[in-house]
Amino acid sequence: MDLISERGLFERTRRRLTRSGDAALRRLTHKWSPDLPDKDAERLADEIRACVSPTVGEMTARRGALEIGDRYRCLNDEGRTRFFDLLASDFGVDRHALDTAVAARQKILAGTPVDSAALLTAERDMRRALRSPRALLFGRFNGLEEGVKFLVDLRSDLRDLRRNANVWTPEFKEMDAELHDILSGWFDVGNLELRQISWDTPASILEKLIQYESVHEITSWDDLRNRLDPDRRCYAFFHPGMPDEPLIFVEVALTKGIAGNLGELLDVHAPEYDIADADTAIFYSISNCQAGLAGVNLGDLLIKRVVGALTAELPQLTTFSTLSPITGFRPWLSTKLQERDPGLFTSEETFALRTALGTTDVFGTLDQVLDRPDWHWEKPLAEALHDPLLRLSARYVTQEKRGQRALDRVANFHLSNGARVERLNWKANLSPVGLSRSAGIMANYRYVIRHIPENHTRYVTDGQIHISSDIEALLSP
Repeated sequence: MDLISERGLFERTRRRLTRSGDAALRRLTHKWSPDLPDKDAERLADEIRACVSPTVGEMTARRGALEIGDRYRCLNDEGRTRFFDLLASDFGVDRHALDTAVAARQKILAGTPVDSAALLTAERDMRRALRSPRALLFGRFNGLEEGVKFLVDLRSDLRDLRRNANVWTPEFKEMDAELHDILSGWFDVGNLELRQISWDTPASILEKLIQYESVHEITSWDDLRNRLDPDRRCYAFFHPGMPDEPLIFVEVALTKGIAGNLGELLDVHAPEYDIADADTAIFYSISNCQAGLAGVNLGDLLIKRVVGALTAELPQLTTFSTLSPITGFRPWLSTKLQERDPGLFTSEETFALRTALGTTDVFGTLDQVLDRPDWHWEKPLAEALHDPLLRLSARYVTQEKRGQRALDRVANFHLSNGARVERLNWKANLSPVGLSRSAGIMANYRYVIRHIPENHTRYVTDGQIHISSDIEALLSP
């Protein structure tokens, strides 16, 4: 059976099952309580066992997965937590079967000579024993209409439970890891489609860009149109199982030279730039759209594919850089001020700050001042803060680490992809979000194509961060 006819059969099966759509769901709701009490949980467990039985036929199993998915959609928050409890307690790895498989392998290894064929069979049995019944259930959704989206959303619901330490058990954590591994296979780069998003893209997808933008809020349709003007580019990854759902998208501005001010890039009244003069592509926003794909490697793949697409379209582009938030700088600085870190400021900086702040208590006062939305308009204060804040943000981005990785998550992302820290920009984002994240400072991470592999290897193996001479100068007051 070819793929098209199989999908058609699945769809016809679904239509027969649901018949009149919403009416069918209402019937399910009447039969099943949304909070999944014990009686319903027992019935659901029987359905899952039937769905993952080794003797069940493929079509019957997938039909069962559809029914289980419909049951899940009718549950409330309590019912969904109980659903995950059921999967964790009753459908994990069969440890008896695993112990038996391990013992069989050990017995073969103890023989002389070792029976190679029997050993391979025993190891295959071990691999099968390590696959939980719930992982088999998850796999049944692949190929079903909306089945991929269902599993992505299912993992998102599961991960929402991390906020409750009493609920987020090791079994839930393991189930999340299983879903991550399954989805990583489904969302392999070979299964992804890169699409350019333009103003001519269907409105249903444009609306999702507004909804999913997580770095710099899209405030209006005029704002969105400005981001899709001819001197801009927007690219997104899609999956054939979710053809109308962007997975991750990047917004790009075409400029001459590296941009250092977000307000200028997002100004809807700014004149359109002639891309014939552009030599630089600025990646100023990357947004993940599906919470259920957390940890699935999409961002670095997207950047590499987009660089290739831009180079093919506009061969005059020679520079690829980001204009990125420094999301953790302000909270980190607040902690250091509260700790009264003696190495935070030089003696000259301390003297200038005392004068500008009108107090001898720089540590106690500065944290409060930086919480004010208008501090940057006070010229003497802004001048006194310019050098120390740029130096400290450089320290934060390049020297503050969690293990060998940069503490700042955005820095870690770009450094992991082989970028270098190129420049820090003063008063680059004076929005409330920009001030609360990083005191208005933004970073340029530059992708120099010939250096990407070496930078990536050094960073992920030894934590080495490649920096420009400008950043080096900031770190040497």
